[in-house]
Amino acid sequence: MSIIEPEIEQVDRTTRSIRYLEHGWPSDLCRWHAHEEYELHLIVETRGKAFVGDYIGDFKAGDLFMTGPNLPHNWITDQVWSQPVAIRDMLIQFSHDSVEKLAHGFPEFSQVLQLLQLAQSGIHFEGFNPTFARGHMEAIRENRGAERILAFVRFLVRLNEHAEKKTLSITKLIQPEGGSKQARIAQVVDHVTKNFAESFSVAQAATMANMTEITFSRNFHAVTGHSFIDFLNRIRIGQACAMLYASDDQITSIAQESGYKNLANFNRHFLKVRGMTPSVYRETARKDLAPTREASP
Repeated sequence: MSIIEPEIEQVDRTTRSIRYLEHGWPSDLCRWHAHEEYELHLIVETRGKAFVGDYIGDFKAGDLFMTGPNLPHNWITDQVWSQPVAIRDMLIQFSHDSVEKLAHGFPEFSQVLQLLQLAQSGIHFEGFNPTFARGHMEAIRENRGAERILAFVRFLVRLNEHAEKKTLSITKLIQPEGGSKQARIAQVVDHVTKNFAESFSVAQAATMANMTEITFSRNFHAVTGHSFIDFLNRIRIGQACAMLYASDDQITSIAQESGYKNLANFNRHFLKVRGMTPSVYRETARKDLAPTREASP
């Protein structure tokens, strides 16, 4: 079994539309896993490494994340915490259908669907007030029935309004539905995702989208939140991440397969996107995500 294959979690929602959980550290719930539900995840105590899809980054108390359907994730506390923690995580799991049906019944709520689209890549709500976040979590925990749903909806609205949303994992960020410009941008994204190792310039991308370079660059950034070159590099680095922790291939070979003919150029872009070198990324991922690791809770 590949060390990146997550455990698939089945969430029982036969009697409730959302599920609230909280747990300490260590806990059997702290593991590399995925599920069909979206998850809102608040770190209450400790700090360590966040793993969301191919993303690896630091987390600290007060950080708030959202993960989308079938996006593997785990939060691993640094070993400096030698004593158990009573409550490290507060989290809510919910389905896309529940929110989509709510938006269908109440069109004013439909903007929240954009938040769920971003969550497919994982979101870190940078700068979100941790006291407010915990207050929303506690309101959901302490209410039942319709009042719990109202508290949940109120939290989603606040999150959707929050400006600093950082997407984490390299995934398909947009869908081809929508206006013609979005559909043409989506076509370019599909091409880059499938042919990331090939040379592909902004001019070629603009031609594919049937736009001028200036119009394409403006629209691409509006839809994806990145310039075309930055997005291409993120896709390539994301593919490199998968190869780094799923194979024993040499880094030079992985760089070439990811579309980088120059190793120094690959290392520079990798460090910019992931905040660490390829070798450190591989070591960290294998140490913390391998199912056979001794430290696994």
